[in-house]
Formats: sequence, structure tokens, C-alpha cells
Amino acid sequence: MGFNDRGNSYRGGSRDSNRGGSGGFRGGNSGPREMHKVTCSDCGVETEVPFKPTEGRPVYCRDCLPNHRKF
Repeated sequence: MGFNDRGNSYRGGSRDSNRGGSGGFRGGNSGPREMHKVTCSDCGVETEVPFKPTEGRPVYCRDCLPNHRKF
């Protein structure tokens, strides 16, 4: 019996069968997102973010964010 000899029945069909539904976390277009004004923790510029910032955690503008991504 080879590696792919099982019918992969646990998948329930092709790989693409799960694509196209409502999606996961982000879902469809539910209208405009509520934006929150914040000050960048690095450069001090005022910007807007699509989430409510958590008190005590830094928030970065679009230019500074790549400097803080952990890969």
C-alpha cells in the first residue's frame, strides 16, 4: 500500500471544496470597519487602525510596523 493509496476520505472531496464559502475569521464584506485614532509608538505620527488598541501595548503606523514584525 503506497502513501496515497488511501482515498483521503477524511477530506470529503477535493482540496478546493472548502474554498468559496463565507471564509473564516474575516467573512464577507460587512461594510466599513470602525477605525480608531492612535499615535504611533515609534515615530509619534497620528494614524488610524481597524482595531481597538489594547492599553499598555504599542501600536505602530504603516511605516514603522515592518520594523517590529517577528519572522
